[in-house]
Amino acid sequence: MAKPSRPLPLTAWAITTGEAGMRTQARGLAAAVAETVVEKVVSVRWPQRWFPAGWPGVLAGIDESRGDGLRPPWPDVVVTCGRRSAIIGLAAKCASGGRAVLAHVQDPRAPLDGFDLVVAMAHDEISGPKVVKVLTAMHDISPERLAKAAEAWRDRLSDLPRPLIGVLIGGPTSNSPFGAQEADELTRRLTALRTRTGGGLLLVPSRRTPEAALAVFARAFGADSTARVWDRSGDNPYLGALALADRLVVTGDSVSMVSEALATPHPVEVFVLNLRKRHAGFVQTLFDRGMVGLLQEGVEAPSHPPLDATAEAGDALRALLASRRSG
Repeated sequence: MAKPSRPLPLTAWAITTGEAGMRTQARGLAAAVAETVVEKVVSVRWPQRWFPAGWPGVLAGIDESRGDGLRPPWPDVVVTCGRRSAIIGLAAKCASGGRAVLAHVQDPRAPLDGFDLVVAMAHDEISGPKVVKVLTAMHDISPERLAKAAEAWRDRLSDLPRPLIGVLIGGPTSNSPFGAQEADELTRRLTALRTRTGGGLLLVPSRRTPEAALAVFARAFGADSTARVWDRSGDNPYLGALALADRLVVTGDSVSMVSEALATPHPVEVFVLNLRKRHAGFVQTLFDRGMVGLLQEGVEAPSHPPLDATAEAGDALRALLASRRSG
């Protein structure tokens, strides 16, 4: 894993419309370059949400009763993630008189003229002099955070046998179902994996995991003393799983969770079933490069060094900021 450089004495806004995976990416890239990061979760009313990219009137449609406002003093850097936040970021840059440097994570689905940097995935169909391609999503998982999580969760997970399999579970997305049927298949494959490897299971569902899927996991593993299914009450063991598991299984519907798993030194296997095209392309790229395995019988996950594209993208943004200062 590339060692991140020290953040610059700058202020950055990390702007999203609130999706957990997008918030993590925007925060991660902002924190890689700026000493002070302010997260902004923004809601835009109709009709401004449909205004053209870069139209300053978008800011007039911000609903502060449902999110954060955007007003001076403007930051040195604006980092956005997701198509809807790209439009907001362009408007904020315009309102700052063009002073704020605008970096966007993912394909903005808009002309690139107003952006200073776009960080896109390797499988995204976008290119240009302002575009940096990375293998994984941005995030704020660092060796320091993992070390703290290991300390916090070591005793709490000590009753689970080794090797410990951490299972990070997402949920349905558009054109990609995840319910009882998918949970049944995941349970079958996890059972087969444990037959080969032994050890314990730690299942960590997300907010998107449907109740029907949780019921399947509870029936399969609820009475098993060597397994634990987090019921989404109390402290979330997600970071504990990343820090302490001997291997990780991640559902392929979440680019963010797969990327965060790859920031650890643990072997990573992806559960692939009924994925939408974008997610399938992401997983296939990683599989082709030997970074992940697929959760299938008889197929072992490859070993890999920790992979973190946040430092790589941060270096590109830092170089851009340095050139602006010297210019």
